[in-house]
Amino acid sequence: MQPAVETNNLSKHYKNVVALSDLSITVKRGEIFGLIGPNGAGKSTTLRILATLLQPTSGSVSVFGIDVLSEPEEVRKIISYLPEEAGSYKQLTGREYLRFMAEFFDVQDEVKDEMIQKGMEIAGLDERIDDRTKEYSKGMRRRLLIARALMTTPKLALLDEPASGLDVKHAYYVRGIIREHVAKHGVSVLLSSHNMLEVEFLCDRVALIDEGLLIDVGSPKELTSRYNAINLEEVFIKVTEGGKADG
Repeated sequence: MQPAVETNNLSKHYKNVVALSDLSITVKRGEIFGLIGPNGAGKSTTLRILATLLQPTSGSVSVFGIDVLSEPEEVRKIISYLPEEAGSYKQLTGREYLRFMAEFFDVQDEVKDEMIQKGMEIAGLDERIDDRTKEYSKGMRRRLLIARALMTTPKLALLDEPASGLDVKHAYYVRGIIREHVAKHGVSVLLSSHNMLEVEFLCDRVALIDEGLLIDVGSPKELTSRYNAINLEEVFIKVTEGGKADG
């Protein structure tokens, strides 16, 4: 069975800056896989390459067996990408925004209507769905954007810092929605975050990245045990400061 994502020696260079260096990871079908590390580690670069928005300098990458570089249009049919800086068209209501995004898909009107209804259910904004998004809090906008990313039930959801800057209530809601879609619909998720404690509760496996380099991969439990750490945050401090795994 083809994995959801497979990268081999994936690299991206910008003149004298190495954003990503020989990244090789495999994301299993139906799992939530996290890329964690500090700002500038290469997490967003990886997601943009997978989303077909950025060409790598070298290496290969596939999504469900489809080569991202040679068949980008086929990849776009089965993924959904939510960048950290995504906006929501402030003059539109939440409902209008979801309808606007649904119009990009070449499907029958009844399918679009189902997609929009699903998006509204995911967002969970109730009567506020008909308010303009400029009146939304940051958490409400992010919930709407997560709904946009998941309402199509993609085979792979690429989420860049999905709960970044949210308060406890909205972050908890976003994590629950991501978990629910994996459980109900078998969606595979690759997300990035610098919030390692949050990722510890959400992800099945994680890859630790620093300065474009892959440091280690494993489940949160495996990594904390391997480095004799209390949590992933402590794991990352240990490995970036030259610590070694036990055993």
